[in-house]
Amino acid sequence: MNAPLLSTLRAVLGDDAVLTDAADRAGYETDLLRTRTGQALAILRPGSTAAVAAAVRLCADAGVAVVPQGGNTGFCGGATPPTDGSAVVLSTERLTRIRAVDTMGNSMVVEAGVTLADARAAAESHDRLLALHHGGLSSRIGGNVATNAGGNNVLRYGMARSLVLGLEVVLADGRVWNGLRALAKDNAGTDLKQLFIGTEGTLGIVTAAVLRLHPLPRTFATALVAVADPAAAVALLARLRSEAGEVLSAAELIPRAGLDLHFARAGAGREPFDRRHGWQVLVELAGSSRFIDLAGALEATVGDGLAAGEATDAVVATSGAQRAALWALREGLAVAQVEAPGNLKNDTAVPVPAIPRFIRDAEAAARAIVPDCVPIPFGHLGDGNIHFNLNPPPGTDPAAFMARWPDLVAAIEDTAVALGGSIAAEHGLGRSKVAAARRAKPALDLDLMRRLKAALDPDAVLNPGVML
Repeated sequence: MNAPLLSTLRAVLGDDAVLTDAADRAGYETDLLRTRTGQALAILRPGSTAAVAAAVRLCADAGVAVVPQGGNTGFCGGATPPTDGSAVVLSTERLTRIRAVDTMGNSMVVEAGVTLADARAAAESHDRLLALHHGGLSSRIGGNVATNAGGNNVLRYGMARSLVLGLEVVLADGRVWNGLRALAKDNAGTDLKQLFIGTEGTLGIVTAAVLRLHPLPRTFATALVAVADPAAAVALLARLRSEAGEVLSAAELIPRAGLDLHFARAGAGREPFDRRHGWQVLVELAGSSRFIDLAGALEATVGDGLAAGEATDAVVATSGAQRAALWALREGLAVAQVEAPGNLKNDTAVPVPAIPRFIRDAEAAARAIVPDCVPIPFGHLGDGNIHFNLNPPPGTDPAAFMARWPDLVAAIEDTAVALGGSIAAEHGLGRSKVAAARRAKPALDLDLMRRLKAALDPDAVLNPGVML
């Protein structure tokens, strides 16, 4: 019964923009972690904002749901279609123009299908920094906006929301809202762009964004600092914030278990210290001014931390290659977990002072369910976003461990919420955390979310079943 719709879509978008063969659809129907797979009626690949609007309008008139998809690098199934073949996936992969870069106003206008890597490279070619930076460099700008992406630089520059000045959005009825204004100040009514940031394509499809740029950092000071425990790491962070100030751009917590997993995957690895430490913090200062002595600031601050007992050892990068090697440890432990069979990923956040208790309580909760599981709590110390991931007990069947995932996830999320935290720090809710949101979020929060959905998408055309 959808043959007329598909025929019209082909006529409007072009034959190569409407994929219906199972082999062509396959890559769009499963998420990055291969833990959730759906079935799409078709994959739509429009090449312009007008084409996106036409496709959404046609689908809305036919009563067919639309699942927006960018780089398909999410962890929560927010871009995965339902299993019944009732929805189309609308990929933004062809919206790849960088429309403008304004070095005077420090902004750039990019289409939703531009990858994060390409957007950052384009900014850098104009001597500017797009501060959004995380492991998913193949993710696309539309998805980063839709999920309010975070990453390694949130401590200094904020989440994606802080970097968005304006948006262009296709609404559920096919109309195009043009909010591509590069204004730092605009109080002329409701800030409508905020409705579409972090709402995972459920209220509108982002087709372009005006992104804030910053001066390109020219100097870095990077160190890996060994600490006794997470409490010492938080104390060191407080010192860095106080003494290094606004040049502190990253503070990443690295546990021993994460390093071991990275070295096992790499096949070889050189310990960063002359002896093994249980906990490390990767610290980086960055600046664009040649007048600021970042190396001196880092050396003095870490030295004070060592004298105060907040740190037990430190390795300072003295070259770009050494800096890259230290960051490879942080990025490598994340990649190793993606490839580890049975690895359970979590995306929680707690207030920074609560991090030590969260790690302690979450470990106890997890081991009460699976006694010999291997906690790998790592990540963004500076903003409280600790990814409390878990590996199966050594030598056991990953499938048996995966059967316990629901209980483990609930226990870790409940631990975070009890400490004033969140069940979704930077990955969103998607489809996988809808039930958790019903359990953990206040009823009024959910009611307001439903009212917004009903107001902007009353027929549930856009990403039904995601978030709510």
